[in-house]
Amino acid sequence: MAAEPILVTGAAGFIGFHVAQRLAAAGRAVIGIDNLNAYYDPALKRARLAELARYDCFSFRKLDLKDRDGVAALFSECRFAHVVHLAAQAGVRHSLTAPHDYVDSNITGFLNVLEGCRHVASRHLIYASSSSVYGANTALPFCVSQNVDHPLSLYGASKKANELMAHAYAHLFGLPATGLRFFTVYGPWGRPDMAMWLFADAILAGRPIKLFNRGDMQRDFTYVDDVATAVVKLIEHPPQGNVAWSGDDPDPATSRAPWRIYNIGNHTPVELMEVVRLLEQALGKTALRELMPMQPGDVRATCADVDALQKAVGFAPNTSVSDGIARFIDWYRAYHRV
Repeated sequence: MAAEPILVTGAAGFIGFHVAQRLAAAGRAVIGIDNLNAYYDPALKRARLAELARYDCFSFRKLDLKDRDGVAALFSECRFAHVVHLAAQAGVRHSLTAPHDYVDSNITGFLNVLEGCRHVASRHLIYASSSSVYGANTALPFCVSQNVDHPLSLYGASKKANELMAHAYAHLFGLPATGLRFFTVYGPWGRPDMAMWLFADAILAGRPIKLFNRGDMQRDFTYVDDVATAVVKLIEHPPQGNVAWSGDDPDPATSRAPWRIYNIGNHTPVELMEVVRLLEQALGKTALRELMPMQPGDVRATCADVDALQKAVGFAPNTSVSDGIARFIDWYRAYHRV
């Protein structure tokens, strides 16, 4: 394998798979790790890995990030200059019933990644945060300069903790760290616990789809190819530190340390009912609707201000939700042989 492989954690996961594939397709050496846990069907994760195995420059190691010695050994062996950390315990609703999973994966696991980066002097750590950090905020669009101290779920709190932990390592050890707040990512090879997959599965099976807050929801649906493009562009764009940053009037998105936060979203919130209509159109079948109250930990609307990312690397999402849903359904039919 070529020198200086890029580490992609969560490579068998949804976003991790797409980022690893994009890098490998460009001929970049990639080592992917994943614990292949059973949060959702591991067969889907193995199918993603089978796709990645087509690339000679990709290799996979099964590893759980909470394995402190295993993570330290991997970093010692490979001396990663660039780390794209996309492994996490995902899901707002799951965090209501299995909170310890989030501490194990998102706190302990992230600490082990930070320690690995510190000991080999990595040149850039990119890590997944989430739009969930905005919590109780209601002023749209959500902007990285807003205060985010009121999470509504342990999942959101764990992602805010990741941002704070990364800042501490950037300040203490000069580790360049970029946090990415993803907004409702969807597309081919997506997760079965997310709305697009759940809705498509239910519509085809003739089961009702559950529409929380009685369907009065908006989400900034972001197509996964746009996300992968932004992540890959950022790898060679480590933060330098903001010399104008002031502790008297602190900017929550930057620091004197080499640390930065960006939103990755489509900057176009879409009504949930419009998503249902587009799914019905792509599937050729009408959905049965079950109107439900708002779920604990959920929010009514999200929308990302992506100006900072556009200025940094020219990020401009270019996939409409209608095109994205059509592509997702094409993949879904092929994967399930429907």
